[in-house]
Parts: sequence; C-alpha cells; structure tokens
Amino acid sequence: MGYHTFDASGADRLEDAARRYRFLSAEELLWAVAPEGTDTVADLGSGTGFYTDEVAPHAEQVYAVDIQEEMHDYYREKGLPENVEPVTSGVGDLPLADDALDAAFSTMTYHEFASDEALAEIGRVLAPGGRLAIVDWAATGSGEHGPPVDERFTADEATAALGDHGFDIVHEAVRPETFLVVATLGEA
Repeated sequence: MGYHTFDASGADRLEDAARRYRFLSAEELLWAVAPEGTDTVADLGSGTGFYTDEVAPHAEQVYAVDIQEEMHDYYREKGLPENVEPVTSGVGDLPLADDALDAAFSTMTYHEFASDEALAEIGRVLAPGGRLAIVDWAATGSGEHGPPVDERFTADEATAALGDHGFDIVHEAVRPETFLVVATLGEA
C-alpha cells in the first residue's frame, strides 16, 4: 500500500485552486500548521509549491521538500518566495539537522512516503513539541479523486503510525475523500 508518486508532467493540475481548495482550504491548513513568524517549517511533498505559498508568509523559513527536481523547476519558474528553499529529497532521508523544524506539513502526499523510516526521520528533524499536519486522500474515500484507494491509508492507520513514533494526536478529522491529522512530537 502507498508509495505512489505524482507524475511531474501533470504539475499544472496542482495549481488548480478551485480543485485544491475543495479538499483543503488555505485557512484550514494554516490552522493545522499554526506557524508563527519565527518558525522554520517544512512542506513534505511540496510539488509546485501551491500550499507552500500559503504558509510562507507566516513563517521565517520554509523548506519545500520534494523528491522530484522537476517540481522544484516548476516552482522556481512560478516564483519562489524569498524565505522558501527547495530541498530535493525523499522524506526518509531529510538533509536537515536534528530538531531543525518547528512544524511540518504534508498535503496529499502522506501515501507517497508513509513508512517507519520516514516517520522516524520527521521525528528527528522536528523539535520536541513541534507540530505535524497531514492531510491526505483517505482509504475510506471513493477514489474519484487522487490516487487509487488501495494506495491510501485510513486516518486510524496514520494516527497509529504517528503514535508509534512518539507523536501525540491533537486533532483528527475524516471527510468524504480525505483525512486531516494534527500531531505534536512528544518531549524527548
């Protein structure tokens, strides 16, 4: 299950605001991530930077993490905010220092990286008490949007995996096609 990577040749589709906001609004994302002006944040699976752009004005530094350099090329052409740094990496091997992040978020990409290795790595780079927001396609959804249902996870699977890696669940919501989980990293 999982590990489906979005085809970079369809990057233009990721800029369709009406479609994207149908499943996650900017306001909901900002509430979930809760960035403060001095925070360092990572967008895990940033793609074209659609949601990175929503968080960037509210943080000091944002790392746009994507495994596909083509997505960063698209984002650079679109225009990177000054406080956003593209990082070409998988989530399981982040080139960031221990405790480097105050918050991290993943929008519709958890199914691409969900593994013990990736969750341990997020736990390594997130400071104790740091916030993690995950919005992804739900295995309970119809499959009309997003990846095939058999490549998705349920909210319960995601919260169990996060709990196994030292995260405390702050909020969980299951919607018709997606789920939202907000967690904080327990103190070391």
